[in-house]
Amino acid sequence: MANVDQHLLQVESLAKTYPTRSRDLVILKNITLTLRGGQSAAIMGPSGSGKSTLLNILGTLEPPTSGRVSLDGTDPFILPPKELAGFRNRRVGFVFQDHHLLPQCSVLENVLMPTLARPSSRTRGDATSTNGGEDNLTRAKRLLERVGLSERLDHRPAELSGGERQRVAIARAMVNRPALLLADEPTGNLDRTTAENIAELLAQVYREDDTILIVVTHSQRLAERFDQRWELIDGTLVSSKAS
Repeated sequence: MANVDQHLLQVESLAKTYPTRSRDLVILKNITLTLRGGQSAAIMGPSGSGKSTLLNILGTLEPPTSGRVSLDGTDPFILPPKELAGFRNRRVGFVFQDHHLLPQCSVLENVLMPTLARPSSRTRGDATSTNGGEDNLTRAKRLLERVGLSERLDHRPAELSGGERQRVAIARAMVNRPALLLADEPTGNLDRTTAENIAELLAQVYREDDTILIVVTHSQRLAERFDQRWELIDGTLVSSKAS
């Protein structure tokens, strides 16, 4: 249900080019989109079409050449570097094809890791600071219960299956209650049954937290689960399904 605090992502006339010796290489051009909390979109397209570049820009990992990105009324690219890093940590969650879990840390420690990067955190204090009305440790455990891993808190990533590691990555991405959740080929390395389970989990968690979800995928089956489907064609985002 819409409310005044609903998250809002607005992208206006976004473009990305890279200079080469002969001419600028155009990766993205005139990308415009709007998504609100609880909405989702899948971005499809062939390899090299710019999908991951677009996701990196939306996730504030690299700036656009021109155009504007606004998340909850803030243009992150006008922030100083330290503030931008804090904004990214608080407001954006990432799920990658390769989960990027820390092998030396337990499942619970991996999920708590983003909470330790907050500017206000102390050595271990941030694990007990508030996070939307609950302390971070409680939220991390609740997320792991939600993804079916409440019995694996002390396990290391090497002791988990590929699907279990991806579930840990989803819990980690959601621990700070991000406004925007970005998933880059989240089921690309998984067998079909496990991929279906991860897809179902993603479809649940973003709605429960009223998060905006954008997924880059080659999988038509995964894309069909989300509100909108877009294709990147010659650097331009084309809708393939009405919301």
